[in-house]
Amino acid sequence: MKYKILFLFIFPGLMFVATAKGQDDLLSMIEKTEKPTIDYTTATFKATRIVIGQSIELPPKGNLVFLISHHFGAMNTGYENLFGLKEAHFRLGLEYGITDRLGLGVGLNTDKNTWDGFVKYKLLRQSKGARKMPVSIDLFGNSAIYTTQWADPTRTNYFSSRITYAVQVMIARKFGNSLSLQITPSYVHKNIVPTSDDHNDIFTLGAGGRMKVSQRVSINAEYHYLFKGQVVSTTVYNSFSVGVDIETGGHVFQLFLTNSKGEYEETFLTETTGKWSNGYIYLGFNISRMFTIVKPKLPKE
Repeated sequence: MKYKILFLFIFPGLMFVATAKGQDDLLSMIEKTEKPTIDYTTATFKATRIVIGQSIELPPKGNLVFLISHHFGAMNTGYENLFGLKEAHFRLGLEYGITDRLGLGVGLNTDKNTWDGFVKYKLLRQSKGARKMPVSIDLFGNSAIYTTQWADPTRTNYFSSRITYAVQVMIARKFGNSLSLQITPSYVHKNIVPTSDDHNDIFTLGAGGRMKVSQRVSINAEYHYLFKGQVVSTTVYNSFSVGVDIETGGHVFQLFLTNSKGEYEETFLTETTGKWSNGYIYLGFNISRMFTIVKPKLPKE
């Protein structure tokens, strides 16, 4: 009788141990068969611009960004011009995410009534986990066409002379949650230049970054070095811009100071004629608003 009682106590315990071991073995098998995950870095920058130059960010698939870029006049123009506030140079742009890696954009600039269009493709994405990639890399290409009257209508003018091109490679890395850096080699081609000594093909090297100071505010800066001897007929300087990003829900508001009046690549990279130390400082801002055009499909249950 006492053996039967002992068995009644021991048998459930043995069954519990066997069941637990079986569950552990099953979980171990599941873990081995599961594919390792890839953790992609997000929000390296909060907007598609670091300050006035392109960042590696592009709209998510099916999303449209409406971007207003505005530069006032130079501050050294004095009180008569309200230190530049009476002038207005702006660009209206639309950017759309075809996929999460491919984006298209178009813009209208008040500078010579210029239209510009671009394509941006994310070649590599910074990630960790199953796939380790230390940086993100974007490829960018644009074309701009100015539509104002010819400066000298009496000479033979060609439509191709209105067109300029720019190509950029953007390499960026996010360091933790607070710091992001990007380098941007750029190539600009102009079909027509002022003199034979000026280069049609121009190269620059840019660097920019973002430092978060709170959950919704960051300080951004960028600098583009124009290699010497390429633009001869005009005195040009390297473009330098510094500003503050403020995220407010669906908007990103960027307030900045820059020595570049132009708002698209061909102008601020190669036509910055103002110098910070001489007071050629332009107050400006970007306002970007994102709209969902195509909602993502939810997975079936």
